[in-house]
Amino acid sequence: MRPVVEQTYGPADLSGDRSFAGGFINFGYWQGVDLGLPLGEAERVRSQEDLYRRVLDAAGLPREPKVLEVGCGLGMGCAVALRERGPATVTGMDIHPEQLRRARSTHAGLLREEPARLRFVQGAAESIPLDGGEFDAVISVEAAQHFPDLGAFAAEAWRVLRPGGRVAVASFFTVDDAPGRSGELARLLDSYASGLDIARPVQALADAFAEAGFTSVRVESIGAHVWPGWDLWLSLWWAPGTWPRNFLRAYEQRTLDYYLVTADRPG
Repeated sequence: MRPVVEQTYGPADLSGDRSFAGGFINFGYWQGVDLGLPLGEAERVRSQEDLYRRVLDAAGLPREPKVLEVGCGLGMGCAVALRERGPATVTGMDIHPEQLRRARSTHAGLLREEPARLRFVQGAAESIPLDGGEFDAVISVEAAQHFPDLGAFAAEAWRVLRPGGRVAVASFFTVDDAPGRSGELARLLDSYASGLDIARPVQALADAFAEAGFTSVRVESIGAHVWPGWDLWLSLWWAPGTWPRNFLRAYEQRTLDYYLVTADRPG
């Protein structure tokens, strides 16, 4: 585990930040939220749940699917999947033991009620400690920007998926591999300057999936439904020009965008 990841999701506990309401840690998918009305915690939580719903829709789940989330954090998305998608099993995996401790505490009731359907395991995206061909879908929501090796993640997603399964990843990437993108983002955003987020083009993930053997690789920009709402929510606490508000600026400058990437393992 990289030290900056260990600190951010351990002692610093990013999930406790006021901008990440409800225990989720994502920027939100705001299409269903009226941004012309005052925003409160209910709207913020809905945006984060809706991002999971968007990814789960894209995952093309069969009936009673077995779902793996890579980078599950506190497991809030696992709970959404369990509650709304009728899965046979949901497995939340995270690299950080503190996040898993928090997830098990947060969902202690669900774990007691659904011991055969929900579990949390420790593992890295590049080395998943689970059996091959175990899952119908692998999802990852706003975690891939931290993964050191996208090729290794793609290979592991291929391995743990059954033939006919699908991987669906939502995260933010640079729009291209133009020289200097990393420096541009480091100047705008502290999360890139610290190394927490890694500046890579979305095509790097698409290529990694193709090289691993996936087909029907699809890249969709969903930034229009992420960045404006995220910035409006941040404006409750952060002034224009402060670094968190620069996510929208990076998007408007066509440096950074938010993407949904899906790929199929041939059956």
